[in-house]
Amino acid sequence: MQQTVYIPKEELDEELTIDLKRIFFALWNRKFLITKVFSFILIVFIALTFISAKKYTVTSDLYVDKANNSNMMEINPYAIEELGAGGGMAALMSGGGGLTNELELMQSPLVIDKVIKENNLIYKKKFGILPNKKEGELLSTKDFLKKNISFENKKGTNVITIEYKNKDPELAYNVVNSIINNYVELHKQLNSDKSKSDKKIIEAEYNKAKKALNAKVNSVQGLPEQAAASTGNLSAMSAFSKSAQQAMANLTGQIRAGERSKIAVTEEAEKVAALSSKLEWAKMVDQMSDSSKVLVLKEPEKLRDFEYSSPKLLINILLGIIFGFIASLFAVIFAENTDKKLSYSMLGDDIIYNLENDFSDVKLLLLANQDKKISIACFEEIPENILVQLKNFSNVSLVKADISNEFVQNVKNANEVILFLSVGKTNSKLYKQLKTMLSEMNKKIALECLIK
Repeated sequence: MQQTVYIPKEELDEELTIDLKRIFFALWNRKFLITKVFSFILIVFIALTFISAKKYTVTSDLYVDKANNSNMMEINPYAIEELGAGGGMAALMSGGGGLTNELELMQSPLVIDKVIKENNLIYKKKFGILPNKKEGELLSTKDFLKKNISFENKKGTNVITIEYKNKDPELAYNVVNSIINNYVELHKQLNSDKSKSDKKIIEAEYNKAKKALNAKVNSVQGLPEQAAASTGNLSAMSAFSKSAQQAMANLTGQIRAGERSKIAVTEEAEKVAALSSKLEWAKMVDQMSDSSKVLVLKEPEKLRDFEYSSPKLLINILLGIIFGFIASLFAVIFAENTDKKLSYSMLGDDIIYNLENDFSDVKLLLLANQDKKISIACFEEIPENILVQLKNFSNVSLVKADISNEFVQNVKNANEVILFLSVGKTNSKLYKQLKTMLSEMNKKIALECLIK
């Protein structure tokens, strides 16, 4: 059974109450600390712009024309015929999807290993000081790809962006340039190997079909179809003579055999013709195999010393502001909780922030509780004008805030206690000890009044 729990509105409001006034006074009281910490952090971040090592970013854009492959099976007359003139051609010309395969090729050891060797990229000390077991060895492809390098296929295009960041602008340029050159060479090699393989297969099939055609031609039997035109007299005689009928039957059989041989030779010739066309394409592809389908849209550029990408002054200023604010906040919290003098965060809930200006609130409390005995524990010296007014209240007794028998005896007979203290002057340890003592004596602290 579901139960409804009622929470009084007053209790809920009390839980959500935030003393913004106390927060403001705490921050204002620590304004010099906040200024010092914030300024220090901001100056450090600005200084890092000029002190820390500069990093240079070299980029290049490559256009990969997937429809312009020189590989024979990807776009050629008989491949299109097999795929279908509609869907096949459209699929090929559209590039057949994204550039996932190209990105994998570009990041493969076939390319990256050569880039590492050409630029002598080796393992160094960890953080520049710690020993490294692989120190002096060439980087692995896996470790090279972990940092400072990125390959991105721009959405909806056949453009790949290569970006490499390094402290040495010359090295950054050489690495990007090396990636492009080795990627292009890999494409040429793949095209060349495939075209040579395809040419070899087609050529073998062509030679086999040609040999079969020659065999068919050499084994042709029977008479041609035109021979039937000269059998008119013989056909007429076959109606009266059995020998003529026999001759006519033999002649017809030879003509049919000739037709069958003609059909067989024609089929073999068509096969040879088709293979011949494919062989011509294969030879053309072989000649094109040293070309590439990669177009460099944006060449990598050699950067000058001042053309670094990081650190940036504006970014460091923004970071300095953010971290300066956070550091200042932590500094205030730390100072408020560890200060040997009383701080705003140590105070209770009922506070008079300025005793001289708001003494009327204290008088109101004393007048409203004339039937109660009230002890005023003084941590600091009370201003003379306020002291004079307090002496007019018969139910009020003043006692010096101290760990003493006099303080205990005075407070023991009181119904409520008011504390007179000063932020930044009152000993925080004494303040906490006396509050603990009052709590154990079950004495309510009615007000905490701050003396400026």
